[in-house]
Amino acid sequence: MAIIEEIIDTDTADGPMDVVRKQPEGGSGKRVMIFMDAPGIRPSLHEFANRLADAGYDVAMPDLWHRHGRLIGYEPADIAEDPSRRAHIGEMLGSLDDVQVQRDRDAALAAVGWTDGIAGVIGFCLGARYVHKAMQELPDQFVVGAMWHPSFLADDTDSSPHLSVEAIGELWIGIGSADKVQSIEMHQRYFDAAEGHDNIALRIFEGADHGYTWPVSPTYHEQAASVGWAETTSRLERFLG
Repeated sequence: MAIIEEIIDTDTADGPMDVVRKQPEGGSGKRVMIFMDAPGIRPSLHEFANRLADAGYDVAMPDLWHRHGRLIGYEPADIAEDPSRRAHIGEMLGSLDDVQVQRDRDAALAAVGWTDGIAGVIGFCLGARYVHKAMQELPDQFVVGAMWHPSFLADDTDSSPHLSVEAIGELWIGIGSADKVQSIEMHQRYFDAAEGHDNIALRIFEGADHGYTWPVSPTYHEQAASVGWAETTSRLERFLG
């Protein structure tokens, strides 16, 4: 299937932002927003979005690092080449907050013309928090979601995602038992709040570490990545048609 890719320039309250859009030739009414992980929009994330588009989805990815530059993205090899890039990721991550991502999300929705209708949402690492926020704040639009090796699902603020689990729709969560970046224990309040909600499914992958999605990563875990894809796309198909 031919895939059409475009980079849409849009504006936010914090300056210009790019939205990467991929869709099958001829378009699709099945919409999915992706919230990136900390390494940013890089070849691995493009490949994942291409795979979704090839499966028939219209995919949009807002560049959450736009306040620091245009489409910043690092693969593991880039960090190995220049270890200071790891600190750069940390600096960008430390400067991001929920209000900024809400603005970016809404600007991206406007930029791709998703002003009505339903959509799915997928997030990796930090993006998982914004899967929850999107489903919580726009429940009639974001009706199905997936979190892959999530981060920041529980904190001590009034806006912590674990306090509003009952507000979201169909959700799949995949995390590794050996996650050294954001352990199961760090999310336990979220998982406890989700227990008993039939619309939320949690899968723990024995031995998988953080970042298990990406084949170029030393923490790639084939089973977790394969099951995550199957669980995610089956829900997208069920809810988006």
